[in-house]
Amino acid sequence: MIFNHHGGGGIGAYAGLLLLLLPVFFPNLFTPLGHASPSIFSEWNAPKPRHLPLLKGALQHQNKYGQHSDLWSPLAHQGWKPCIESAKTPVLPRKSRGYIQVFLDGGLNQQRMGICDAVAVAKILNATLVIPHLEVNPVWQDSSPFQEIFDVDHFIDALKDEISIVKELPKEYSWSTREYYATAIRATRIKTAPVHASANWYLENVSPVLQSYGIAAIAPFSHRLAFEDMPMDIQRLRCKVNFQALAFVPHIKALGDALVNRLRYPSGRSGAVDAEYLQETTYEKDRRGAGKFVVLHLRFDKDMAAHSACDFGGGKAEKLALAKYRQVLWQGRVLNSQFTDEELRNQGRCPLTPEEIGLLLAALGFDNSTRLYLASHKVYGGEARISTLRKLFPLMEDKKSLASKEERAKIDGKASLLAAVDYYVSIKSDIFISASPGNMHNALVGHRTYENMKTIRPNMALLGQLFLNKSMGWSEFQQAVQDGHRNRQGQIRLRKKKQSIYTYPAPDCMCQA
Repeated sequence: MIFNHHGGGGIGAYAGLLLLLLPVFFPNLFTPLGHASPSIFSEWNAPKPRHLPLLKGALQHQNKYGQHSDLWSPLAHQGWKPCIESAKTPVLPRKSRGYIQVFLDGGLNQQRMGICDAVAVAKILNATLVIPHLEVNPVWQDSSPFQEIFDVDHFIDALKDEISIVKELPKEYSWSTREYYATAIRATRIKTAPVHASANWYLENVSPVLQSYGIAAIAPFSHRLAFEDMPMDIQRLRCKVNFQALAFVPHIKALGDALVNRLRYPSGRSGAVDAEYLQETTYEKDRRGAGKFVVLHLRFDKDMAAHSACDFGGGKAEKLALAKYRQVLWQGRVLNSQFTDEELRNQGRCPLTPEEIGLLLAALGFDNSTRLYLASHKVYGGEARISTLRKLFPLMEDKKSLASKEERAKIDGKASLLAAVDYYVSIKSDIFISASPGNMHNALVGHRTYENMKTIRPNMALLGQLFLNKSMGWSEFQQAVQDGHRNRQGQIRLRKKKQSIYTYPAPDCMCQA
């Protein structure tokens, strides 16, 4: 460092000290650009509300209870019921043909679907499944294995009549590890499984490997089993894994139950509610949503914002930060980049911002007394980005606000476990809504359809067009939103060709009642 010889040494020293301390106080300025370190520019230039007239209208017309009494009413029975038992009595093969290993990437919900498919593939091949290996996700950096997330004994027990599952390989196969396959081409690794491969593909390509070596490791394995032309007992088995065999470990369920309890009884009453309180809960009180809560999955992280190529109102600084981020991650190649922001919004291809999802909820009839649980990974733009949503819904909670640091000790810093808690709370909520489609949205839409629970699916194209119309007043906006969401609240939609049974469980996982 060059010091000023004319008495400025003190200033120079302070400047030097400041430079040394900058990384401590502002680590984001100095960390390499990666998934988990949002750019300081985009975090600090929090955009002002983009839909101020609508926001003012929403705040002025906070709905009074009773106006939308049907909002909280459960879904009517739709003539379908869960149906996961095979028509044939399940029979374990007398002799297993060998061991199947799968290596699953993606986040928790993508891995969940991969686990269901792995069980089905093992059944197709008459093989023994080794508990699936969950890869470390490059975005969430979580190395939690299967048994830290799911109850492994329950998993094995629930499927014991269908297939044989082992926690680890016997000694003679202990060489077959993730590291073994990473270092060279191996005869026992199947890396050519096409996306949505047929049952026949596995019989023709994997059976011979099992016959020769007694083991086959399939990697990559995400989305590697078709939804079409599968025997009904294989489809039912996938459903059974998803809705019955995959249960979270006890400490995740316990924390999830505690959060649900605190959302339902915010006054500090526990689940063991006294008789006097139950008498108080009249029909009117129940009708207007007392003791009920909505889960909002706010899928608005930096990866999504960057990949969508949409403009989120953060000005030049945000555009630069997102462009730089795209360059580092995808060499600038992004989804939809050939379209303008207006075209993307018209097509419903832009994720809803926290402000926009707040306006959607307010237009549907939720108000400032609605208890909202935020299921979310790190929100792009931090608290500043969520402030408008919080203004509309002051009773908004999340894992941090509802549980103590001690209660969260086992899950903090572990993205898969945090997502598991959110999934559990989402399944228990009265209403679930997701800000944009994705794996968690798809998994929960399917799970809640299976349980006949209310789930609001935002009409993205309609909302994109409404938010582009800057002259629209609150009443007109509210009417358009309500009209556009009448049949998007959990009504059963039968699975179409090539659609996922995990998102559309009828008719494969359900029967007409």
